[in-house]
Order: sequence, then structure tokens, then C-alpha cells
Amino acid sequence: MAALTMSDILPPAEYARNRAEWKRKIGALKRDRRVAVGPYVTFYFESRDTMWLQVQEMIYIEKGGMAQAADELAAYNPLVPNGTELIATFMIEIDDPIRRKNVLDGLGGIEETAFLRVGGETILGVAETDQDRTTAEGKASSVQFVHFAFTPGQIAVFRLGEGEVLLGFTHPRYGHMAVVPDAVRAALATDFD
Repeated sequence: MAALTMSDILPPAEYARNRAEWKRKIGALKRDRRVAVGPYVTFYFESRDTMWLQVQEMIYIEKGGMAQAADELAAYNPLVPNGTELIATFMIEIDDPIRRKNVLDGLGGIEETAFLRVGGETILGVAETDQDRTTAEGKASSVQFVHFAFTPGQIAVFRLGEGEVLLGFTHPRYGHMAVVPDAVRAALATDFD
């Protein structure tokens, strides 16, 4: 999957004319790229399309015009899958601020414990390294980014659609797993070359 370039980005006025339609179209794609794991975490698997929308939205919301585009591309291109990986943003979503603080305070390092299990093989998630998302005190950020690098054999098994694909964590305070639904698996299989 090719990285986004300046030629992919619409001028803000052009994007704004069809913004609702773009958001609807990409929103429909996102529905089959989401997996809840345990009571608090949702994985949102990224793609070139989801990152395109993110770049366009940042330019639109922050009103930086095309001058802002290069910075947004630099920030979001690392989340475009390279053809041999899946990339996910996972969010720890807790509405109550006190409960959220208490949970996040105990989830330091959770980004280092994410995994996918495909055909009996475990693929460990590798956290995005652009910044630390766990504080020195052990508090986790509510937004995390992980890469799952596949071997050619793992890609083949994933594409076959046979057997379960599990997504989860081995964190001592959040040891939850979920089966990746068939519709999500089919959507994610398109991320591979």
C-alpha cells in the first residue's frame, strides 16, 4: 500500500464541498475495521483511506491550508500499512473521568502487550515510537498505535479465512482477547500486497 503524497490531498475548499460524503464513505469502510477487546479497548485498523481522511480532516479543522499538508502527511503516513502488516489505533474508552484515570494509571505498557494470533502463531504488536505513550509513573495514554508485521505464511493463512484470528493483550491488568469477526478479517486482508 503506497504512502500518501501531496498529489493525493484535496485543497481544503474542494474537500469541504464533499466533506459529508467523504466522511460517510470512509465511515462505512471503518465499520468492518473495528474490534472491541474487553470492556474498555477498541482497535481501529487503519488503511490508506482512513489516513487520507485523517489528513484531510486535520487540514480542514485546523485551517492550515495546503501549507499544513506536509506535516500531516509526515504524522499519518507511518500509519498506512506497507503491504505486509496491519496497523491499528487502539483506544481505551471510558466515559467516567475518575474511572478512566484509575484504569489508565494501571495500564502502563499495554501497548507492548498487544497481539494477533493467526493459525496458531502469535504476532506481537510493535508500538509506534514517535513518542512515549506510557509515562514514567506507569500511566497509559488512552490512544495507542501498534503495528503487526506478518510473514508471507501468516498472510496466506490470514487470507484463507480458516480458523480463528484472535486479537488481545497479555497485560497483567488487561488480559482480554476477542475473535476477529469474518467481515473484519476480510476487510483487513485487503491491506496485504
